[in-house]
Amino acid sequence: MNTRRNLNTFTTILILTLTALLAVSASAAETYKLDPGHTSVVYRVKYQGVTFVYGRFNGPTGMFVFDEASPSNSSVTMQVDANNIDTAVEKRDNHLKSPDFFNAGEHPLVTFKSTSVKKVDSDTYQVSGNLTLLGKSRMLTVTAKHTGAGKDPWGNFRRGFESSFTIKRSDFGMDFMLGGISDEVGITVSVSGIRQ
Repeated sequence: MNTRRNLNTFTTILILTLTALLAVSASAAETYKLDPGHTSVVYRVKYQGVTFVYGRFNGPTGMFVFDEASPSNSSVTMQVDANNIDTAVEKRDNHLKSPDFFNAGEHPLVTFKSTSVKKVDSDTYQVSGNLTLLGKSRMLTVTAKHTGAGKDPWGNFRRGFESSFTIKRSDFGMDFMLGGISDEVGITVSVSGIRQ
């Protein structure tokens, strides 16, 4: 009788423990929506081999899933609208939106969708995925640094990451003025996500 009672007690404890572990595992992956006002996509190109010119894309959108315990379950999707390019010079912005460069009329969105996430060290991750620009997708692998996490004054829980990398615009068919404007484009992405 005692043996049966002990077995039932053990079984109950085991079931409760497994349920708790499964619940923790299921809740380990957190979903974050990008805050466009606190997320930056900044780039630079070299002009005439002399100086760097900087620009940005206003209003980036997207989301990411972060699983600290199992980073391979993490993912990110992000997009910017080429119509929102901003170099602080309206004439240049309009030229960049034209078919010479981003062709924003036909291909307004520049997107990135991850295919894998690997942890490198305590706060660094290797993110691979497809970058799509001018309708062409290319595989891209970047290093992303976890920059912090915590509550903001309004009670939202935020998490941030930053990544700097280089692409060649010619890989996407953007080859206008390659002699005067560098093929290599340095990009820095700093994201602030609000936990959903």
